Amino acid sequence: MAIAGPTGSGKSELSLRIAAEFQGEVVNCDSLQLYRYLDIGTAKLPVEERRGIPHHMLDVLTPDRICSAGEYARLARPVLHEIAARGRLPVVAGGTGFYLRALLDGLFPGPPRDDALRERLAARERRRPGRLHRILERLDREAAGRIHANDIPKLIRALEVIVLTRRNLSENFARGRDPLAGFRVLKLGLSPPREALYARLDRRLERMFAAGLAEEVRRIAAMGYPLEAKPFESHGYKQAVQFIRGELTLKEALFYAQRNTRRYAKRQLTWFRQEPGMVWLAGFGEDAAVQRDAIAQVRKFLAA
Repeated sequence: MAIAGPTGSGKSELSLRIAAEFQGEVVNCDSLQLYRYLDIGTAKLPVEERRGIPHHMLDVLTPDRICSAGEYARLARPVLHEIAARGRLPVVAGGTGFYLRALLDGLFPGPPRDDALRERLAARERRRPGRLHRILERLDREAAGRIHANDIPKLIRALEVIVLTRRNLSENFARGRDPLAGFRVLKLGLSPPREALYARLDRRLERMFAAGLAEEVRRIAAMGYPLEAKPFESHGYKQAVQFIRGELTLKEALFYAQRNTRRYAKRQLTWFRQEPGMVWLAGFGEDAAVQRDAIAQVRKFLAA
């Protein structure tokens, strides 16, 4: 089964509750929690708070690695089969929607990178910010609705695929996908009240900076990992890097981290709303009513 939802919605807490109830093991589906040493800014659950429940796909990469959705699926699928072979329930939990889709539905075998094309696209964006998103809207309106105008790497990849295959992304996705075999999947989505979620995210970012988010970044950099590493582009870490470089004050870093994280949560909800078969739970993952509803949904699903 899978638990999805925006950042800060309580996916970790609900996954623990369900795993405890149904002899499950948790499989991380958060792109940042894959990385070692990134603990504070990822809200990674400490080992002592995991209640003895096995967790997988945490701390499996060094910060200088890049993990695509396809690579995540390649690593995680054997883990699901190993858990099931032990007679236990895999509980996939995380907010990286594209990773979850790759894991469950598979990805089409896209064309290899074309570095020359990528550079031309990047140059267009540098000359006229927002240009790539407008081009994508013209070529594939559906894809443009899923990709944020500021997410340049995804925009470049989307346009690269369209140009090289001469098909839009929907047509490409329909070709040659390899869905997860051997499992029935129940997808539960957490949808807490928007304003309550935003307030919680603001408080969580305050705690992260107070707990030493910038110091965590400095420790990782002292290990030899560059501040330009991909994980440091994420909300919270990006602003911590800007603070370390003197580009933002601490107050400004917190402000932008909070604002961008709220916007990210909104995009996550938009993504998961388009996910077919999602069973929505109105509230946070630690709410007693939500947990009761989730357990009832899982019990019904397993009995079917």
